[in-house]
Parts: sequence; structure tokens; C-alpha cells
Amino acid sequence: MTTTETRQPVLELRHVNLHYGSVEALHDVSFSAYAGEVIGLVGDNGAGKSSLIKTISGVNVPDSGEILVDGTRRHWRSPHDSMAAGIETLYQDSGLAPDLSIGSNVFLGREKRRRGLLGRLGFVDQTSMEHEALEHLARVGITIPETNRTVSELSGGQRQAVAIGRAIAWARHVIILDEPTNHLGARQSAEVLKVITSAREHGLCVLFISHTLPHVLEVTDRIIVLRLGRVVRDAPTKEFTVESLLGAITGLNE
Repeated sequence: MTTTETRQPVLELRHVNLHYGSVEALHDVSFSAYAGEVIGLVGDNGAGKSSLIKTISGVNVPDSGEILVDGTRRHWRSPHDSMAAGIETLYQDSGLAPDLSIGSNVFLGREKRRRGLLGRLGFVDQTSMEHEALEHLARVGITIPETNRTVSELSGGQRQAVAIGRAIAWARHVIILDEPTNHLGARQSAEVLKVITSAREHGLCVLFISHTLPHVLEVTDRIIVLRLGRVVRDAPTKEFTVESLLGAITGLNE
């Protein structure tokens, strides 16, 4: 991987602060993230992880500080602004519609219209969406025999893989994954971690939030530890073990 000193961050936070009333959710949070990098965001409950990803994804508006994407300062008014800037966020519920086909889910909210009069009347090009969805998923190593199957027919691991594949298909810069292996078995988790690795290989930056520390250590390049809304450690993954990472999260090593 190219040294970060010679590259421009795809995402940068500078001295970001956020309050919910009198409660300080984020305090002076600063970090840079680069293309082709998987960053683990870890911390105990209440550490500020959810507040941070909601701030990056446009749900929260920070009280002060700056967010830059590709070197340009951004001011989100809604999550649509963050998405337009090339940031895709996948929350724990995956956001998939179980009764729709895989192809329809990949294009959910971005449906392709048919050409001509039928398109102007609102008819979607289902065949084209299924074909392109298959290409998008295959590009990141997700093999689905038929994209016209409904999501409800898939295993938990396959559903998460499809959700991540959809994010990869539309993201230009950053994918935020909130507990993507939560409630999955070992084999299904391995499928999801493989897709995360594929996203890195395609030049995207992945912010990976997880309480499962072995998964974080397995796929990340760098780990940012949050505690009480503050960044208390930002270091290469190779500097951590499960024990030392747990110590950084809890503060017991200090």
C-alpha cells in the first residue's frame, strides 16, 4: 500500500464536535482515511461510534469542525448529500427489501427506467437491472446463481454480502459498515469479510465498525479506538492483539 504521506485522504475529519443537548457525543475528533484502506472503528457502548458514522453519513450535523471528501470541505444537509459525495453507509439492519429480487435491491432507490414512453410512465427496466446487478456483485466476488431470486431466499451471510455489494456498486470513495457480521455464523461471517477485502482491492476506503475484535484484526489495516466520544488510539492493526485492543477500548492499559 502506498504510504499515506504521499496521498490525499478520501475522507478527513478535523476537530469535529457534536452534542445532543448537554451530552457531548463527539469531542475534537480528527482522522484521515485513504483509498484502498480498511479502518476499524471500535469502542465500548457509548463510545461515540454511532454518532461518528451518522455524522459522516449526513444524519447528524456537527456543532463544529470540518468534514472533507477528496480534499473538498463538505456541509451535509441530509444523508443524500453524503451519498452524492460518494459515501455509502450500511447499518445493522442492512436496508434490504426481503420481498424484492436481488437485482431490485441493488438498484433500490436508483431504479433504471425503460426507454421511451414506458419509461416516462414509470416502468422500470427489470431485465437490465438484474443483468447489471449480477455484474456488480460478481466484480467483488459475490456469486449469486440468479439475481431474480428474492432476498428472503438467501442466507444471512448472503444477504449481508448483497447489501455490501450494493454499497460497493454505488460508492465512489467510502463505505461505512456497521456491525456487518453481527448475528452471523463463522462461515457466513467469512463470506462478508471476504467482500470487505474485495472492496479494499477495488480502491475503496472501508470504515468497519464491529464488537467482534478478531474480525477487526483480520481484515483492517488500521484501527481507531473511541472512548467517551474521543479518539484515544489511531494505529496500524499490526500493533494490536485482541488483549491490547480490549485494553485500549476499556482504558485498563493506561
